[in-house]
Amino acid sequence: MDKSLQEKIVTICDEKITKKGDNVGLSFYAFFSNKNDNPELLMEVATWWIMTHKLDHFEKAVKIKKMILNEFS
Repeated sequence: MDKSLQEKIVTICDEKITKKGDNVGLSFYAFFSNKNDNPELLMEVATWWIMTHKLDHFEKAVKIKKMILNEFS
């Protein structure tokens, strides 16, 4: 996963947490627009989320942020 995508995920997690609190959940779709304009990138994140980490469809934003920061720092 490239650095710009990692930063985007952390930023979106931060935005969701700020708006809705620490218990806010999200899916990997939260990191993409409603258009399927980059299927390769969508599949990369889906693979990381589903296949690599066996995460549920919705996970806490704080958990995802922590995972990204720990895994790619």
